[in-house]
Amino acid sequence: MILTSAPSLKFHHLQQNVFRGLTSETSQFIVKRLLQAILTLFLASALSFAIIQLAPGNYLDTLKANPQISPERIAELEAQFGLNKSALQQYFNWLWQIIRHGNFGTSFVYQRSVASLLWERVPATLLLSFSSIIVTWGLAIPLGVIAGINQNRWSDRTLQVVSYIGQGFPSFITALLLLFLAQNTPLFPVGGMTSIDHDDLTGLGKVLDIGWHLILPTLALSLTSFAGLQRLMRGNLLDVLRQNYIQTARAKGLPEHRVIYVHALRNAINPLVTLLGFEFASLLSGAFIAEFFFNWPGLGRLILQAVQSQDIYLVMASLMMGATMLIIGNLLADLLLKWVDPRIQLAANG
Repeated sequence: MILTSAPSLKFHHLQQNVFRGLTSETSQFIVKRLLQAILTLFLASALSFAIIQLAPGNYLDTLKANPQISPERIAELEAQFGLNKSALQQYFNWLWQIIRHGNFGTSFVYQRSVASLLWERVPATLLLSFSSIIVTWGLAIPLGVIAGINQNRWSDRTLQVVSYIGQGFPSFITALLLLFLAQNTPLFPVGGMTSIDHDDLTGLGKVLDIGWHLILPTLALSLTSFAGLQRLMRGNLLDVLRQNYIQTARAKGLPEHRVIYVHALRNAINPLVTLLGFEFASLLSGAFIAEFFFNWPGLGRLILQAVQSQDIYLVMASLMMGATMLIIGNLLADLLLKWVDPRIQLAANG
């Protein structure tokens, strides 16, 4: 008889648990999506680079028009930036730098690594975007439920009017109105992320100062998005409330609040969970209008300047960041749907 030590048994059980985890439906789905993501990012990067190259001229065209810059210096810069090579060579050199060193290139305009430029701006954009999502969903879901359970009553009609008005205003019009409000009232700061005396404030004071500057940009992003989401929540809830199983639950004598908030809401919110994945994907780009109007130091203005000056490596890195966020957002949406409704088969979505 062969005796097995306790540590060996523990290791054997650990191996079995790990194997079960790796062979589970969720793990297989995640691995499959990650493998698909590699191919997707490669194709997206190649297509994006090709489209950028189709634009006439390059970054050095503005320097060539300057008589104080010699042709020799222009040639040095072309060699430094790799612009004297074919588009195909530029692309594969850029791709090889990423694979080998994790280097996304150097910005032509700022003469700094692209990664450092992006990471400087990402926190401000993420802060604005996350606050907008919290406000949007925090208002839209409860108000959509209220409108749905009070169909055709005064509260529903009032919310419909509000949502129509909200959807009719483009984000830049909302931003302009809020900017006009800020200029005529001393309640909110007009622009920027912090006050002049921000460095002299306490820790709590700094947080409150940033939050104070965050109010108007967040409202500019949230008001239009909230209107559409609220109408979508109302429509989904009304569709679910007409289903046979809801009528059966009511016939069994279940309390109305349990029928709505346990049975109906859980199914009505599923399409919105999918939409949340796309919201996550647009985090880095959706805040551009608010950043522009309220002088918020985020990615939007940086990327716009990069496009205007044809700073191709900075543009490419931002596009790849957006594509990565889209892939992660779709993956999170599918996993959230599985968590909300265990009946959903992930294999069917893969």
